[in-house]
Amino acid sequence: MKWLTLISLIFLLSSATSRNLHRAARDADHKSPIAHRYNDLKEETFKGVTMITFAQYLQKCSYDGLSKLVKDIVDLAHKCVANEDAPECTKPLPTVFLDRICQIDQLRDSYGDMADCCGKADPERNQCFLSFKVHQPDFIPPYQRPAADVICTQYQDNRVALLGNFVYSVGRRNPFLHAPAILGLAAEYENALKSCCSESDVGACLDEKASVIKERAKLIGVKQQHGCRILEKYGERTFQANKLARMSQKYPKAPFPEVVKMVHDVKDAYRECCEGDMVECVDDWSELVNSLCSKQDVFSSKLKPCCEKPAVERTKCIMEADFDEKPDNLPSLVEKYIQDKEVCKSYEAGHDAFLSEFVYEYSRRHPELSTTVILRITKGYETLLDKCCKTDNPAECYANAEEELNKHIKETQELVKTNCDLYNSHGQEDFLKGILVRYTKKMPQVSTDTLLEIGKKMTAVGTKCCSLPEEKRLSCSEHYLSIVIEKMCKKQESTPINDQVTHCCNELYSYKRPCFTAMGIDTKYVPPPFDPMMFNFDDKLCSAPPAEREEGQMKLLINLIKRKPQMTEEQIKTIAGGFTDMVEKCCKAADTDSCFGEE
Repeated sequence: MKWLTLISLIFLLSSATSRNLHRAARDADHKSPIAHRYNDLKEETFKGVTMITFAQYLQKCSYDGLSKLVKDIVDLAHKCVANEDAPECTKPLPTVFLDRICQIDQLRDSYGDMADCCGKADPERNQCFLSFKVHQPDFIPPYQRPAADVICTQYQDNRVALLGNFVYSVGRRNPFLHAPAILGLAAEYENALKSCCSESDVGACLDEKASVIKERAKLIGVKQQHGCRILEKYGERTFQANKLARMSQKYPKAPFPEVVKMVHDVKDAYRECCEGDMVECVDDWSELVNSLCSKQDVFSSKLKPCCEKPAVERTKCIMEADFDEKPDNLPSLVEKYIQDKEVCKSYEAGHDAFLSEFVYEYSRRHPELSTTVILRITKGYETLLDKCCKTDNPAECYANAEEELNKHIKETQELVKTNCDLYNSHGQEDFLKGILVRYTKKMPQVSTDTLLEIGKKMTAVGTKCCSLPEEKRLSCSEHYLSIVIEKMCKKQESTPINDQVTHCCNELYSYKRPCFTAMGIDTKYVPPPFDPMMFNFDDKLCSAPPAEREEGQMKLLINLIKRKPQMTEEQIKTIAGGFTDMVEKCCKAADTDSCFGEE
């Protein structure tokens, strides 16, 4: 669809071919990519990112084993800095890393079929290696932090080795987490050590700070994987459209060309990170942040505190910075995009440029909306212009455009209000039950455990977003629901659920959430034969902790709906009440098992 080809002509340099041209142009003044990046990042950062890169590809290798590979790459960088024309120095950086991996003698012994990747040519070789990365691998034991006194001594005696071990540990457990984020977490970890090692209870202090760092790492990882998914699944145009809306909301005073350039640079850096090219990813993110800080006056007054921080802490700060205030007296968009008699002329003269500027102008006026709502509004406006510009009187045809476009906002606002009212008045448990009922009816083929997991994730969105001020709820809800839905759609590519889920998963990125919301009961579903074991209860239910008991009740609810998807809300309430009464009665009975059997 045309919306997928949105972003202006500036973005025409965004294809895979042009990306190589961009890289070639960027490196034109540097004969040796490795020398260029080493000089940019300096020794300590270059070593850290090299360790992250190897740890993410070779997740089973020990720290000492990878340290030898890191030394080989650093030695090569030194050699190339001294002589850029030397053999090996002109290779692209991803090739340098993968060549070194493919030189490992026992690669097949440790990694099996992954060794076959070495027989492929780049970039297929890299895609092959990426496919063998394992998220949160069970073959790596949980991280054991050294004792409090030991870790403080290690930090004082050998800071570089300790932090090297930290990025190694995080990298191998999180092979898709981008290196700038891992370096940022390492900086947070170091700050924690600095403050905690002077406390009386070092362990308690570190436990508290480590818990925060761990949760942040998890959240960053989810968001980054979602960004890579958009780039991979929907292409650069959709990725950039989404970023253009977000950046325009965050930096509403920045001129359009500056925002467009930044969006393009973000896409290039993101692409490198998603492809595991961590050295270039870190360097280009660093350039992007430096560029943003050099233009604080152009972009946002909120950047000043961030740009005064050490380089490794800037990215986190900038990402978390508040939106800047809207410029005063922004004119209404109605005049330019609806009332102007020359709308069709402008649209037809430069379709992409016209629509991308519409995204920019609309977004900077509406920080309260989600980017997906803005993309739906833009699609609606595009469809209207396509229809009206073919008529004899276009102005009359699109005269009601504002009213039409506002329908997209109203649908989402009402949904968020209804859900947050339910969450805030009835609490988390009832909210989860409501989601489980709706989604079990939509896709009863999904396993009970997976439905419960999806329900919990959607409830977590309610917990996070419904506590925010009203003007931030819509954007928060749509953003996190899009992540949950996209993850579900990725899974169903290999194991299709049903026709209606497949239909929604094939929708445009911005239309998926409304599609899932509107989805009804799967009428083609045939319930499986009755299995009494599914409703088999015993005294374990009485001794189980409250959370486990509640989970059992939720699974019962899912299994009941799988058997009877047409059940009404009243019937569900009656059965749920009956279950609670049964548990209360039987747990007091002398013969618990017999009671459960009868009930």
